[in-house]
Amino acid sequence: MTQPLASLDGEVAGTPAAFGAGIETCDVVDGLTAINELDVELVIWRRMLPLRLRTWLERMDASQLPDMRVLVRPSDLRRAMEPQLDDSGLPPGAMRDLLLGDVDDLVSAFASITRADLVDVRLQRVSHDACWKFHRDCVEARLLTTYRGPATEWVRPRDAARALREQRAYEGPLERLGPHDVAVFKGSAAGRGGGIVHRSPPIADTGRTRLLLVLNERSATSPEPWSEATQWD
Repeated sequence: MTQPLASLDGEVAGTPAAFGAGIETCDVVDGLTAINELDVELVIWRRMLPLRLRTWLERMDASQLPDMRVLVRPSDLRRAMEPQLDDSGLPPGAMRDLLLGDVDDLVSAFASITRADLVDVRLQRVSHDACWKFHRDCVEARLLTTYRGPATEWVRPRDAARALREQRAYEGPLERLGPHDVAVFKGSAAGRGGGIVHRSPPIADTGRTRLLLVLNERSATSPEPWSEATQWD
């Protein structure tokens, strides 16, 4: 795997906080493998992307941010994504290469963690209250990271029932991923603790646009696998 972006420009993540049983933090990408431990429900990689990439993304016109989905083998990720990045209007160059390289590394890491041959990759432009409800994912595991805008919010297991019940009225303890943190959540299909309750931060009418990466294993809702042949259909 290439050198993680979090280690470039001399920028490092802060000291991990202790969240209690079932939740782990790490300071390197390999630490995400802890999600495979029986009692672990969430692993958070504390990191910070290079300042030059963060600035480039924040200054980008929201209409140029990608909004795409592809089911792909990790080895084909770059070839599958490049045409869609072109179509979105995301300018080519060194910064786009950095972004694509980070996605590539995370797809490879997720495939290794889940032992998946194919990864369902969503790089989403979000300017509304998508997935604002507190919920558990109906998957075994899901990787999330936010490249631009506010990051995913979640609650500790002790507060899960209340958050699910109260939804928008919930005013209890609320955790937030740090900017650019990478998190792997267990979902309800993992068959262990039921999954971590979380939501996308409500941003409707704020004028903000998020760029969110979501990685899943193949499911019934996934698109057809990408191939060189289908690219030109």
